[in-house]
Amino acid sequence: MKTVNLEGLNPVVSYRIGPFLDDILKGYAENIHSIHIVGSAVTPDFNEKTSDINSVIILNEINLNFVEFLAPLGKKYGKHRIAAPLIMTPEYIQDSLDVFPIEFHDFRLIHKTIAGEDILKGLQIKKENLRLQCEREIKARLIGLIQGYISSAGDREFITKLLIRSFTGCIPLFRAIIFLLGKEPPVMRADVIRIFQEIAADSSVYEKLMLLRNKQIKPSKPELNHIFEHYHNSLEKIGKIIDELQS
Repeated sequence: MKTVNLEGLNPVVSYRIGPFLDDILKGYAENIHSIHIVGSAVTPDFNEKTSDINSVIILNEINLNFVEFLAPLGKKYGKHRIAAPLIMTPEYIQDSLDVFPIEFHDFRLIHKTIAGEDILKGLQIKKENLRLQCEREIKARLIGLIQGYISSAGDREFITKLLIRSFTGCIPLFRAIIFLLGKEPPVMRADVIRIFQEIAADSSVYEKLMLLRNKQIKPSKPELNHIFEHYHNSLEKIGKIIDELQS
């Protein structure tokens, strides 16, 4: 693996990640199977002020020297919003599809291979594994919401952070659920939310959570409680829909 092709990437993404890739390839190109940009950096959702640039580096074999080399780069490139890359091997990916199907489903859907073989596009993910992880994720969020609300003692800021923490990372989960229900999962967050609201028979709560996460609204305590209740009830309904998929 010798060359990197940044053509087609957002110019800001290319500009920021180019030097990082140059550093990596100086001494470790021979052991690199492929490099992939994943997540919002390859979609129109990318925001140069707030979005991280996420990547997956696939090695032919794990090399501790390479890992040690990467460690200090975090400080150098973190200020440019380049997240620490995920390091995997082809064997690890194949052995982990049943454990992290949501994550690999999202990688398969949203990635750009900038060097080497596009190993992500052909990933075979079993629906039963995807359904099981979706069920687990929904139920974990439900438990976390109730426990968190009890711990909040009614504090408005605490509840706000609880909702944001619960909702963060939900978009890959929602895409997986949309896929399980026989629909084509979209790439754009707004489209994911729109379709998911149709599934959940809900017209507003996920849009409000997006606004809350982006600090575009500051609801009062009664409004926050309403968002919390609405969100919890919606997740319960989705959990039942997922449960029914195994029958």
